[in-house]
Amino acid sequence: MKKGRLDVFKKALLEIKNRIVNSGIINSGEDLKISPEDLSDETDLASNVINQQVSFNIRHREIQKLKEIESALQRIEDNTYGLCIECDDEIGEKRLLNQPWTRLCIVHAEEKERESQRYAR
Repeated sequence: MKKGRLDVFKKALLEIKNRIVNSGIINSGEDLKISPEDLSDETDLASNVINQQVSFNIRHREIQKLKEIESALQRIEDNTYGLCIECDDEIGEKRLLNQPWTRLCIVHAEEKERESQRYAR
């Protein structure tokens, strides 16, 4: 990939990383606490637990995305960015624009998705 295009993707990755880090989603723990008043009412407690699970899932997804972004930034430094880690084929630019941290071409991404759906059953 040409240096000019790499710079565009690096900038996009750094912007996404900064947005995640500065959003406070990862560091905030306020929504994971249960107030003593909620303990007495089963409905409030259930609602609180559901909200906590949603918050936890969002945090987990954002942390995973940060890891993928760091990995993509390292691939830029290693001059392997934009190449599928499974087949070494170039990842389509449209895919990279949509998901700049991706490491799989569309063929292998779909294959991985089918595998994960098969194991989820």
